[in-house]
Amino acid sequence: MAEADNVPYGRKTQHAPALKEVHIIWITAGLGCDGDSVSITAATQPSIEDVILGAIPGLPKVHLHNPVLAYENGDEFLKPFHEAARGELENFVLVMEGSIPNERINREGYWAALGTDPDTQEPITIPQWLDRLAPRALAVVGAGTCATYGGIHAMEGNPTGCMGLADYLGWDWKSKAGLPIVNVPGCPVQPDNFMETLLYLLYQLAGLAPMIPLDEALRPKWLFTRTVHDGCDRAGSYEQAIFASEYGSPNCIVKLGCWGPVVQCNVPKRGWMGGIGGCPNVGGICIGCTMPGFPDKFMPFMDEPPGAVLSSNLIKSYGPLIRSLRKLTNNTLNDEPKWRHNGAKLTTGYHR
Repeated sequence: MAEADNVPYGRKTQHAPALKEVHIIWITAGLGCDGDSVSITAATQPSIEDVILGAIPGLPKVHLHNPVLAYENGDEFLKPFHEAARGELENFVLVMEGSIPNERINREGYWAALGTDPDTQEPITIPQWLDRLAPRALAVVGAGTCATYGGIHAMEGNPTGCMGLADYLGWDWKSKAGLPIVNVPGCPVQPDNFMETLLYLLYQLAGLAPMIPLDEALRPKWLFTRTVHDGCDRAGSYEQAIFASEYGSPNCIVKLGCWGPVVQCNVPKRGWMGGIGGCPNVGGICIGCTMPGFPDKFMPFMDEPPGAVLSSNLIKSYGPLIRSLRKLTNNTLNDEPKWRHNGAKLTTGYHR
């Protein structure tokens, strides 16, 4: 194999294959609710329609195979899945939605499956699909918290032993194109976050973008570096120690259970649909659904986070002083200069 062939796609723009077509093989049969598939239909930056219909310059032709959004069904729908597993569909991106159950711990039956094996007529479990498809995929993407870190189904006491993509494939796993697993968490995933990440990957596979920058949890850095608090409309009341005591208040809701100051998520800044909505924006507490420790490390959801007790008490010591100084400055700024009057003498300080 030539040296250039060992280099990830995004780092060999001049040598990247001229992809004319890319298939998106999207599995929704993990332990989940199809909420991520539903969510992306609200995306506008870009929309799924723009990607599939070729409205974005530079992209190869994209074919989407998602059971929630497909016209086909049955064997007709599963045909490209089997082709990809046999190596007959060379260029495809694998998207996983829903957590991956540990089928090794079953005494009988299975936790989750998609279709049947043509040879054995037995159901094909989700781990089997991943074993067949992941090694052949150009990229593997986790859509939503269940697929990325296990989500609700992976909480303590669950009987399925389920997990996220990186737990199953390995945190250091690389695709045949040299790309790591790309996690786009959220419960469900924020629509534009996912579509923007998918667009980046498509550009990278076309040789038009550098290696996608990911953090330690394999999340796109430009989306998940800043915290909820950084983009929250209520952050100003936090630093002044003005805390809501009940829902419906416009003030900081950290004492109602919001984990926003420590959760990496851009929803307050980006909104949900068309820049509108998002948990704290509409008065809902942040429960940390974009974090690998969700949900166990954030429970019970409605209690004030332990760290918030200490930080909010510290802020109370100087918050009233900040409010007083700002009120003083605000009163000054609300008072017009004295030279603005209808008197007979000019008092602005102007001299001929």
